[in-house]
Amino acid sequence: MSALPPGSTIGILGGGQLGRMLAISATQLGYRCIGYAPKGDNVACDVCVDFFENGWTDTEALAAFASQCDVVTWEFENVPLAAARAIPADRIAPDPHALEVAQDRLNEKRFAEDFGASPAAYMRVESEEDFARAIDQVGAPGILKTARDGYDGKGQWRIDSAHDADGIRFPGTPCVYEGMVAFEEEFSVILVRGRDGEIRFWDSTVNTHEGGMLVSSILPAGDLIEGQVDGARAIARQVADALQYVGVLTLEFFATKQGAVFNEMAPRVHNSGHWSIEGAATSQFENHIRAIAGLPLGSTETRFASVDMRNIVGEDALTAHTMLAEDGEPHLHLYGKAEAREGRKMGHVTRVSHTPS
Repeated sequence: MSALPPGSTIGILGGGQLGRMLAISATQLGYRCIGYAPKGDNVACDVCVDFFENGWTDTEALAAFASQCDVVTWEFENVPLAAARAIPADRIAPDPHALEVAQDRLNEKRFAEDFGASPAAYMRVESEEDFARAIDQVGAPGILKTARDGYDGKGQWRIDSAHDADGIRFPGTPCVYEGMVAFEEEFSVILVRGRDGEIRFWDSTVNTHEGGMLVSSILPAGDLIEGQVDGARAIARQVADALQYVGVLTLEFFATKQGAVFNEMAPRVHNSGHWSIEGAATSQFENHIRAIAGLPLGSTETRFASVDMRNIVGEDALTAHTMLAEDGEPHLHLYGKAEAREGRKMGHVTRVSHTPS
């Protein structure tokens, strides 16, 4: 595929904040964007020239959408595989096989293990009997996770002891039971891979989560993470090459005293990379657009001595503009969501400094 000229149209499957930020970057590069997602609070609609609010099984609407696009991508990993594969294969990037791998936690772990990743001990759980057997063999504490559709801590149940399992009803869908990891810190490896196979990495932040949701991503990450990043990057590179991936890919890890433990993969731009908008020479969003459009990749070099990105959740968004009066040149991003519900990501703020924190 030759590079898309200015004025070409990029289609985005999904209407959330990641799609919104992708569309902003695409617009800066001279492209038009069209979105596609079922009816809802589709905040990407604000920055798209058109938006299809149709169901994922509406093959006629998907065909009409694809016919208007020069290339199509997605902004979240739970886009139904059938919908992604309804787009002509020469017009979608990354390849939907990446979705197929990432949408099932068991397949994802096995795939990553093929390239040297070390996940926590785990077992597939498809019944109450499997659940009891997994706790017995893997041990407790642990976490029961739905094999599909979980994100931001949803579809997860912590099991502190075998006795705790008595109070948790098996959800009736395939799950994975994972042993708890005694980790010191969390980090992610975010890369971009171009159509020519070139790969560039952003620096890895130290990530903090609460209730399964990312709270902050901070650079520099510290000695422990920096000592494990090279090995984690080697795994991520092999995963990206095996998938013939085009665009931004994220692998999450736990930093332990024994080394990096693989957590999960996200075939998309990632919340822990939002700092790159102000903090890196080229953001994850711009480089994703560059990659799928066949343009040269931009530098991923960090531009500041310290970077601090924090999510804005729920009703905190209602007073977020007060941050603009604070010292430290805060860069505020609000996603335009209509309802500030508890536990809902509403935006983020990034603070950068030429002075080490």
